[in-house]
Amino acid sequence: MAQDKPPQDLMHYEMMAQDALRGVVRAALKRAATPAGLPGDHHFYITFKTQAPGVSGPPEVLARYPDEMSIILQHEYWDLAPGETFFSVTLKFAGEAKRLSIPYAAVTRFIDPSVQFALQFEVADAPAAALAAEAAPVEAAAQPGPPVSDEPKVVSLDQFRKK
Repeated sequence: MAQDKPPQDLMHYEMMAQDALRGVVRAALKRAATPAGLPGDHHFYITFKTQAPGVSGPPEVLARYPDEMSIILQHEYWDLAPGETFFSVTLKFAGEAKRLSIPYAAVTRFIDPSVQFALQFEVADAPAAALAAEAAPVEAAAQPGPPVSDEPKVVSLDQFRKK
């Protein structure tokens, strides 16, 4: 019995779903950037790939986190500027204010623990030039990642819902 090759997703639905969910991150950051700031007890834990194209920040800070870094937006953050493809924020590191710019495509996790909401993303291995052009105005070196599988992936949001 011959085994048929699984159909190839030429529409790239997984990537479209990831982009749509990154829109939730962008919308949440836009709300947080208003003069009223974060409402109630809301606060964000954002994890991102420090070597992803378009990530920029102080070299000494990014060097301490060669793969991933998590930041918290709660009480002490300034100049939050969410754009269409990336966001910038000033945070304190060792008592000094430092500016970070992070493309949404570099974000691997977004959590608001006040309401037990979480999103997890895969950072796709895309051409560095395309991501850098869309991401932040500062270029960064691309790091090769694992090969992307052609196998279909199912993303379940049940694990993030309140019980």
